[in-house]
Amino acid sequence: MNRRPHRQGLPAVLLLCAFATLVARGEALYGRTPAEGAAGDQATIIYRKVFKSSYPEFTEIKVSRSGGATYDIRQLSDTSTPQSAQISPALVTRIFDLSAKLHDFDGIDIEMHHRIADLGQKTFTYQRGAETHSVTFNYTLNQPAEQLLAIFDDLAREQTDLADLMRTMRYDRLGVNDVLQQVEKDYDNHLFLEPGQFLPALDQLASDTHFIDIARERARTLATRMRASQ
Repeated sequence: MNRRPHRQGLPAVLLLCAFATLVARGEALYGRTPAEGAAGDQATIIYRKVFKSSYPEFTEIKVSRSGGATYDIRQLSDTSTPQSAQISPALVTRIFDLSAKLHDFDGIDIEMHHRIADLGQKTFTYQRGAETHSVTFNYTLNQPAEQLLAIFDDLAREQTDLADLMRTMRYDRLGVNDVLQQVEKDYDNHLFLEPGQFLPALDQLASDTHFIDIARERARTLATRMRASQ
């Protein structure tokens, strides 16, 4: 009689251990830590740049572990209208790897601390649930920080070009070719990290007879090049 509870409880303990092992394997498989899995929190990296009297004056890009991103690029006097996008898993991994090299911005100083022109106040922020770490700088020589900054600057340039293209397609059909030339130039200079985002707009432009032929042909050629490079 005294041994029966012990014998009945043993399988339950084994089942709990097996379940915990499966959960741990699932977290490793999907790149989630136990804390993220338990709380349902999603880590997010945020880049913000404020540079008055420039264009744009305000840039904020948020990238989550899932690959979801939001862009808020505008003049400070404009209304905030963040746009959503999806970033490739490889680029998300690169962003979070660089953040990890910077200790997720916890207690670090990456400012050069020498007299230099104002290049805009830039801030990296790491968020996961109630955990938040930030670092702000004007200019840095820290290599991982420089690489992370270059990624976000390229993403901002890419999104600005895409917004310009879509706006001219809607409101200024005669100006579309000029914008396409800028898009093509930036693409040739390897400033786009996610060029596939341009393909729906380029395909639409290439097939729409309301646009001038030179713009349609340029859009068609550029879309072909982008697809070939993927």
